[in-house]
Amino acid sequence: ARLALASPPPEIDATAWLLADLSSRQVLAGEHAERRAEPASLTKLMTAYLAFAAMRDGLLPLDRRIPVPPRVLKVPGSRMFIQPGLSVTTDELLRGLVVDSGNDAAIALAKALAGSEEAFVGRVNREATRLGMKDTHFANATGLPEPEHYSTAYDLYLLATALMRDFPDRYAEYFAQKEFRYNNITQFNRNRLLWIDHSVDGVKTGHTETAGYCLVASSERGGRRLLSVLLGANSEGARAQESLRLLNWGFHAFDSVRLFDRGQTVRMINVWKGSSEQVRAGLHGGLTVTVPRGAADQLRAVLLSKPPLIAPVTAGERIGELRLTLDGKLFGEYPVVALESVGEAGLLGRTWDTLRLWIK
Repeated sequence: ARLALASPPPEIDATAWLLADLSSRQVLAGEHAERRAEPASLTKLMTAYLAFAAMRDGLLPLDRRIPVPPRVLKVPGSRMFIQPGLSVTTDELLRGLVVDSGNDAAIALAKALAGSEEAFVGRVNREATRLGMKDTHFANATGLPEPEHYSTAYDLYLLATALMRDFPDRYAEYFAQKEFRYNNITQFNRNRLLWIDHSVDGVKTGHTETAGYCLVASSERGGRRLLSVLLGANSEGARAQESLRLLNWGFHAFDSVRLFDRGQTVRMINVWKGSSEQVRAGLHGGLTVTVPRGAADQLRAVLLSKPPLIAPVTAGERIGELRLTLDGKLFGEYPVVALESVGEAGLLGRTWDTLRLWIK
């Protein structure tokens, strides 16, 4: 549901956009965010994601030398200028992919990961499905235009969020890099926000004639991290300026509120037939919410449980729901879990509780 905002979003000159707070995993605002569009080189976020996964699993060491396939000489668009017949390290290819947005780097990585770009496309589409990217289909590893190559601002938000969540160290290593020198050629990251705003540490640009100028940008200020997705801007300067306007608005118009910490007890809930009479209930990862600036004192929380709760109870088991309202309107519902296990009582205790439940 759209929040009632003290400060409405700015008018953004782009075909589609979205702004989210990653601290609370909330989408704050957007326009045409679920409309299919050409992702251009934002596709390379998925190529990087699968490369990072292979590195994590020990399948693609950082110093592995990867042979350069002949096909890279024919690929149009941006390149890191790798040469067939030579080999390049995984690390160099990743920097060429992220900083230079090299289509040749994407093809070399795809072949290293899956044997061919065609096989790689099958893998990325399976991964997109796993990540919940319901309106996305990839036809290549580069983002070059093809009729069956499309995504949405919302799906690209899911992808960028997964990359930053699952590989935070790799994200920090590659996506804030401003320039990269390879083959005696220095290229600069096309994400102008890396120079304009020091709180921005990524993420990725994209551009084709048909897609326009695209940018996924992320900024961390005061412990809060926002992510903007902008598709179809008119120029390189406009995509940076409009993305920065979105990020600045998000930090100004909203507050993030930490309601419960990880492992914090929200309430004690009665347990029947258990070795303990009560169990600590809370939210698995804690709870942070983002609300319009100044509205935090209008939040109200109610914990709903379904009695009777009968042992055994396993730690992590869902035993209730936290319902939040803001200014009297439903804001969100969050699963409440047992923070500890409770075993069964002995025969006498179980029999006594059975009698008490029957009387109740």
